[in-house]
Amino acid sequence: MGGSTPFAPIRRAAVIGAGVMGAGIAAHLANAGMKVLLLDVPPTALTPEEAQAGLTLADKPVRNRLAAKALAALTKRQPQALYDNAYAARITAGNLEDDGAKLGDVEWIVEAVVERLDVKQAVLERIEAARGAGTIVTTNTSGLSVAAMAEGRGESFRNYFAGAHFFNPPRHMKLVELVPGPDTDPELLVRLADICHRQLGKGVVVAKDTPNFIANRIGTYGMLVTIHAMRRYGLTVDEVDALTGPAMGRPKTATFRMLDLVGLDTLLHVVDNVRERSDDEQERAAFARPPELEALAARGWLGEKTGQGFYRKLGRQGAGSAIETLDLATMTYAPKRTIHSPSIEAAKAAKGAKAKLQALLYTDAADRHAQFAWLSLKETLLYAARQLGGIADTMADIDHALVWGFNWELGPFELWDAIGLERSVARMKAEGDAIPKWVEEWLGAGHESFYSSSEGGKGRQYAYRGRFRELEEQPDVISLSALQAAGKVVFGNAGASLIDIGEDVACLAFHSPNNAIGGDILSMIRQSADEVSRSWRGLVIANEGRHFCVGANVMLLLMEAQSGDFDEIDEIIRQFQNSMLRLKRLDRPVVAAPHRMTLGGGVEACLPADAVIFAAETYYGLVETGVGLIPAGGGCKEAVAMAAMRAGAEGELQPHINLLFETIAMAKTSTSGFDVRRIGLARPQDRAVIRGETRVHEARRTVLELDRMGYIPPQEDERIRVAGREGRAVLQLAVEAMRLGGHISAHDAHIGRKLAHALAGGEAPPGAYVSEQYLLDLEREAFLSLCGEPLTQARMSHMLATGKPLRN
Repeated sequence: MGGSTPFAPIRRAAVIGAGVMGAGIAAHLANAGMKVLLLDVPPTALTPEEAQAGLTLADKPVRNRLAAKALAALTKRQPQALYDNAYAARITAGNLEDDGAKLGDVEWIVEAVVERLDVKQAVLERIEAARGAGTIVTTNTSGLSVAAMAEGRGESFRNYFAGAHFFNPPRHMKLVELVPGPDTDPELLVRLADICHRQLGKGVVVAKDTPNFIANRIGTYGMLVTIHAMRRYGLTVDEVDALTGPAMGRPKTATFRMLDLVGLDTLLHVVDNVRERSDDEQERAAFARPPELEALAARGWLGEKTGQGFYRKLGRQGAGSAIETLDLATMTYAPKRTIHSPSIEAAKAAKGAKAKLQALLYTDAADRHAQFAWLSLKETLLYAARQLGGIADTMADIDHALVWGFNWELGPFELWDAIGLERSVARMKAEGDAIPKWVEEWLGAGHESFYSSSEGGKGRQYAYRGRFRELEEQPDVISLSALQAAGKVVFGNAGASLIDIGEDVACLAFHSPNNAIGGDILSMIRQSADEVSRSWRGLVIANEGRHFCVGANVMLLLMEAQSGDFDEIDEIIRQFQNSMLRLKRLDRPVVAAPHRMTLGGGVEACLPADAVIFAAETYYGLVETGVGLIPAGGGCKEAVAMAAMRAGAEGELQPHINLLFETIAMAKTSTSGFDVRRIGLARPQDRAVIRGETRVHEARRTVLELDRMGYIPPQEDERIRVAGREGRAVLQLAVEAMRLGGHISAHDAHIGRKLAHALAGGEAPPGAYVSEQYLLDLEREAFLSLCGEPLTQARMSHMLATGKPLRN
């Protein structure tokens, strides 16, 4: 969505309601650069602490308490609500009675009070009295009627009023459902979509003003039919979650873990809302409360918020925690079980959501797990098809809503294509299911799928009113997968590919398991550097994996270490270092565009770049100490170079080295792309983009700008100032203090001393200038010696087995 006029971002906003959602929305508006007024009602009673301090209900700290408390809590939220805790300064806490007049100075007012129509109507009446002309007003509701909320308000208010349903947590969930009321100005809707999409980085869908809109309507129906199918086939909670997670292209939380996270009371509220507001008897029956959920609610077992639901976690002395699963037949808990069946094993072995679904459904049709999956899936698909036109105008909006709001890999109509539209409809008919008329007509017209590639394979189109309609293109988004499908791969191997992304710029994309860096990726880095030097204007390093890169291939290093083949480890590290140096000294600009987990070797693949464009959701850190090692792919060397750059030729170097030593020794990671600067791993030219999907486009644009300015590569004889022996002593003294204080183990201290040696420049005199190779040799030697330590090998083994660090 969006018009042709230049985009004008919102600078001042207000959020009414400082609960979990309201405060979370305020945080994300602040993330996007807005000054935010966060208001709630004045309390009606003092807390014991306030009374003891002699405060009264008339005192401002008391009257602002609810919003101020919510604001203070934002910096402690998990997952983090703010990209950078410093952004909390962009939010001002107040109360609606004393600060209501300030609403006249803002451009956007978000109502996020309790989900009760009468309360929302009263708050909207107050907002109308205070808002300025042209101020946008939205309600954050998960399913109440937008039209009913606007009843009694003036025409100007109704023209500038709509629903904007954020999903929780607002920073992390991509979906915003926009819901126009009967009098909402169409241009206002376009403006809102632009704000949410371009400024907040959200995926926007337009929903009809129907109960629970799109995502919650279909997602909740899917959960209800899953419970029905579970009952029919006699499955357990463990079995259902094994089948309805990644095997179906959905998150690991699957069905019942998701219900525990959301809260059974929240789900029942959604169920009741649809049933009570629907005039369709069939739908009212479908949204009846399942007895299983009512039984849990009656016991107060609502999920995580009450400590137990379908699952409960038990602490075990000295052994972490144990997860138990509810047996619905006896309402007792038993240890969580790993489930196996031909269908599940086939789905696990398949690659990609489409292949997993087909394996789950068709490997063994007689398998009750496959029968359960088919029943729950077909009911959801048929329901989505029946709702098209009623809850949303397009199937693309429905699919996007489930992908962005429930983290499904494929939306309902994409799922239908994945399992075979013709094949599945034939089976549904054979089983006596009524197929929606428009689906029959679509198939009757000779179509084999709901989605198709556009002319020339450059985009996608979807079924819309009897014909294909183009999906809206985003000019600032580059799809690597679409380019690969269009034959734009220059060359590649099992670990990575070089892709032509247009305008004479190439992109090196990793695609090994977890994008872990091994020999195949290192080989591709060197080949790509040679190719780009010959024929291209520059190089982008990016990929579309779940994570950018989780580091080097720890399994390979552990195997070599356990077999005592340290010459092989030495060769691996030399190849890593040389590959990174080749990137750094390339005579064409290089820009990295990481996203999500970018750890260890992933960071080292970014540090040689001339600039880094972080996705907002980037968790970036040199975390090698977590497996008993130190960075050795150039990470320590680049950290020293960054410290020297910040200190300047004459400035004090030690404080900058101290910061980076702490970051690396404690395996710190950023909480976002905007937060990388806090841990010392960002340079002035590095930046973050709130819309992560634009990072490849922004990286390409940066490459072209560097090329246009007459790019000059770093000099090969670069010399770096180091802290030297005295700087090392400062770092090692801090390590020893931590050990004596019981804060770190003896092995932690040993690793810390090795890291201090590498970061300070070894035995070099204070302030000496050393070569890059000198620093690379120091980090490689430390790495090799640590690989030989049994305690380090134990850390590596534990990380591979559990995904968690071992402190030994």
